[in-house]
Amino acid sequence: MPDTGPESPSAADVDEAVYDVVESIPRGRVSTYGAIGRLVGVGPRRVARALSGGGAAVPWHRVVRADGTAAEPVRVRQLELLAGEGVPLRGARVDLAAVGWPDDA
Repeated sequence: MPDTGPESPSAADVDEAVYDVVESIPRGRVSTYGAIGRLVGVGPRRVARALSGGGAAVPWHRVVRADGTAAEPVRVRQLELLAGEGVPLRGARVDLAAVGWPDDA
């Protein structure tokens, strides 16, 4: 088993950090997997894994790909939820320039 000492956070700790950041995305705003990863200190794929594995309790729908698109398995539901929050869409893409979070991402 790999060492998960103080230098290496456990998978559960990373998941919780991802969930905490996603919880802080304001209604009507959207972030990317990469922006969340930079805040937590992990890559975008690790963020996606955390959300797909147990992120149902947080507003997972506020996290999209860097190009503003939703992942295929959840695309329809995600776009419905975002539209319900008034997030501007250009076709099937979120207008990240208008609603991207955090503002300096």
